[in-house]
Amino acid sequence: MHSYQSTNQQESIYHIFLVFIALASGGLFIGTGEFVSMSLLPDLARAMNISVPNAGAYISAYAVGVVIGAPTIAILGARLPRKTLLIGLIGLFAVGYGLSASAWNHSSLLAGRFIGGLPHGAYYGVACLFAAALVPKNKKAQAAGFVMIGLAAANVVGVPIATWIGQQFGWRATFWALGAAGVITMGLFAVCLPNLSRTKDAKPLSELKGLAKPLVWLTLATAAIGFGGMFAVYSYITPTLTEITGLKAQHVPLVLALWGLGMVVGNLVGGKMADINLTKTILATMLWNVISLALFAVYAHSPIGALATLFMIGCGFALVPALQVRLMDVSGDAQTMAASLNHSAFNISNAIGASLGGLSIAYGFGWSSTGWVGSALALFGIILMMLSLIYQRKTNQ
Repeated sequence: MHSYQSTNQQESIYHIFLVFIALASGGLFIGTGEFVSMSLLPDLARAMNISVPNAGAYISAYAVGVVIGAPTIAILGARLPRKTLLIGLIGLFAVGYGLSASAWNHSSLLAGRFIGGLPHGAYYGVACLFAAALVPKNKKAQAAGFVMIGLAAANVVGVPIATWIGQQFGWRATFWALGAAGVITMGLFAVCLPNLSRTKDAKPLSELKGLAKPLVWLTLATAAIGFGGMFAVYSYITPTLTEITGLKAQHVPLVLALWGLGMVVGNLVGGKMADINLTKTILATMLWNVISLALFAVYAHSPIGALATLFMIGCGFALVPALQVRLMDVSGDAQTMAASLNHSAFNISNAIGASLGGLSIAYGFGWSSTGWVGSALALFGIILMMLSLIYQRKTNQ
């Protein structure tokens, strides 16, 4: 059940489209900020006079912000109108990047990255709920998919542009640009987003009680484990493409853009499929991930094979809106909490995938072995989803 309902059932398709564009824009900037930090890591290390491995703490600080921010903001913002909450979240994003851009030492940059990560999970969760409230129930997965296109597009458009800004004008210019984009987006939200009525179910205690539901945790576990395969490959994609596939380093951004294009396709197609049959879409997408990740391990040595399989892996991003909608369905009154924690789960999957992929490489199985690791994680995700369905059937939830 949605915590909010549209006050105007005659919202034009054009207006709703503008709302989706605005929400996706916020997702584009947040996603760009997350991923571009990885490409700017050497510059950040030099500026703060630390080693690149130590600079990895900036990525960790952001991830910690995501994990802490999602449940905290869900509780504190439970009574706020979602339009107000979304404006506040993108404002917090702008503050985090403003602080990052003006950082004067290692600690201040860590603080900036942590604050920049706080709104991440809550934003995507609340934005998906907001979009779903504007459409019929049989269209809510597509609505979530449109919102998540912003995150997918970050790899196609946002990261290359932000990286270029950093290369031409310095890393501070990139962070300042993202902070300014956040401020502009706040204005866009104020103008484009409609005011939605709030139900009495939106209470901090309701959000907390909803977390007692085993189905919520089983779905979050499915996301944390089942999606880890994509990150197992993504974390080591540059050395894999240069060492195994034989591509030049300057071609890697183009490959990542192809991957991002696959993510956009996955969002659009996956959202439509999920509205037709949610359970089958989740299981089919995870099976797709098992196969595509295994194919990458086999064909990583071939430029054509690597490009084709990486596009397929990107399409597996269809799992994100599908799992988002499942959380909406099983979380009861804990809508904001569950939707926000979904993106914390995906950040955990990032850590799991990167760690296990790194172990496989460290033990001498080679760069392309990350594909086998990812395939195994996707298979484990299917098992968790099946357990979730069995529990749901037995408890009639």
